[in-house]
Amino acid sequence: MVNVIGVRFRRAGKIYFFDPAGYEIKQGDNVIVETARGVEYGKVVIGPRDVEENRIIQPLKPVIRTATSEDDEIESRNKAKEKDAFNICLEKIQKHALEMKLIDSEYTFDNNKVLFYFTADGRIDFRELVKDLASVFKTRIELRQIGVRDETKVVGGIGICGRPLCCHTHLSEFAPVSIKMAKEQNLSLNPTKISGVCGRLMCCLKNEEEAYEELNSTLPNVGDFVTTNDGLKGEVQSVTVLKQLVKVIVTLENDEKEVREYKTTDLKFKPRKRKEKIAIDDELRALEMLEMKEGKSHLDDE
Repeated sequence: MVNVIGVRFRRAGKIYFFDPAGYEIKQGDNVIVETARGVEYGKVVIGPRDVEENRIIQPLKPVIRTATSEDDEIESRNKAKEKDAFNICLEKIQKHALEMKLIDSEYTFDNNKVLFYFTADGRIDFRELVKDLASVFKTRIELRQIGVRDETKVVGGIGICGRPLCCHTHLSEFAPVSIKMAKEQNLSLNPTKISGVCGRLMCCLKNEEEAYEELNSTLPNVGDFVTTNDGLKGEVQSVTVLKQLVKVIVTLENDEKEVREYKTTDLKFKPRKRKEKIAIDDELRALEMLEMKEGKSHLDDE
C-alpha cells in the first residue's frame, strides 16, 4: 500500500496521484506539483489515503509544496491573462484566414508555455500562426486540435435531463458509445433524440449498458412464442425490462385470445437465436452507415 493524494487540474478531468511527501494536506487544499507538462497548480480532491501499488502509475512524484498566497496570485493572474491570449489568438486566426474554431486558451503555471485548443474539420497548417503568436507572447506556443466531445467538455452546458453535462462535471474519460447501446435499452434510434449537445451519442448510454444486457438476457423477444406457468401458450406482445414483466397474448380453451402479464420466471421460451442477433447487428450497422453518408455519424469519437 502507498500513501497518496488525488489532485485534479483545471482543464484535466482525470485525477492524478501524488506522494504527499510529509505535508499535512487535506481535501480542498491547493498544491504545487511537477507533471509531464512542467510545474502545475492543482486542487486536492482526494485526501491522503492508502492505495494499492498496482493502481499507481510509477514513478509516483512527490508534492513540491502546498500552494502559498503567492502561488494563488500567480494562478489568478494566469486566468486573467488567458482571456487576453484568447482574444489575441482569435485576431491572428482571422488575419491568417484559417478555417479553425478557437475553443480555449491556457497558461502553464510557470508561464513556460501557452496552449490554444481548437476544432477544425480537417488538418490545419498553422505554422505561420504559431510564429506570429510566439512573437507576441515571447514563450512556447502549442496549438492542440480537439474533437467535438472535448469541446463540449471544456465549454460545458445543460443536458436534456436538465442537469450540467456529465463530461463537464465528473467524467474523466470518454467511454466508447454506440447505437447498439440505445437498441439494448429500447430507446428511440432517432439520432436527434439520443445525442448530446455535442452532436454525438449521449455518454450516459454507457452508464446502464451492463445492467440492461444482463436483464435482456433473461427476457424473450417481442413476437416470440412462450409457455406460461398456468399451461397456456401465447405470443409476446411487449416486455418491461426493468420490472422483468412480459405481456403475452395467450389463447384460452375456447380459442379466445387475451393479454396477460407474467413475470419472466413464470415463462418458458427458447433463448434468442443466433440468426436473430445477427439480423439486429446488421440493422444497426446499416443505420450507422446511413448516418455516415448523411454526414451525421454518431459512432465513437476519435
